[in-house]
Amino acid sequence: MAILSSETLHASCVAIDGRGVLIEGRSGEGKSDLALRLIDRGAVLVSDDYIICTRTAGSLYGAAPATIAGKIEVRGIGLIELPHLERAPLALIVTILEAPPRFPDGPRVRRIAGVDVPQVALAALEPSAPMKVELALKHLAPAP
Repeated sequence: MAILSSETLHASCVAIDGRGVLIEGRSGEGKSDLALRLIDRGAVLVSDDYIICTRTAGSLYGAAPATIAGKIEVRGIGLIELPHLERAPLALIVTILEAPPRFPDGPRVRRIAGVDVPQVALAALEPSAPMKVELALKHLAPAP
């Protein structure tokens, strides 16, 4: 399978029902925290802190750099190892904002390595953030 294009991003990624959710934001805004809460709800770690996004056969996949595969930073504890997927097809981008818009002005997409991916802005540390991610995946990026 030929790799057509790739980008490395400062982001975390989990898979929900096998579909990758990229979580991006500034350092300390809650990327790993949100990933951990999603993992607690059944998601599987793909990568924490950095992800390699690769376009293959028209689809976008996310994978951890080899040096951090299976590791996640837990603030106050350190790096821990968790079960993980080697790669997952990316279906949604969650951009962390402290105060996301209450009513977004239409669907948003972001192009990564030549592939458009639905994007949503959320406040990562809100108690409802994990459920909002799951709802966004279901409604903004329905399974094929």
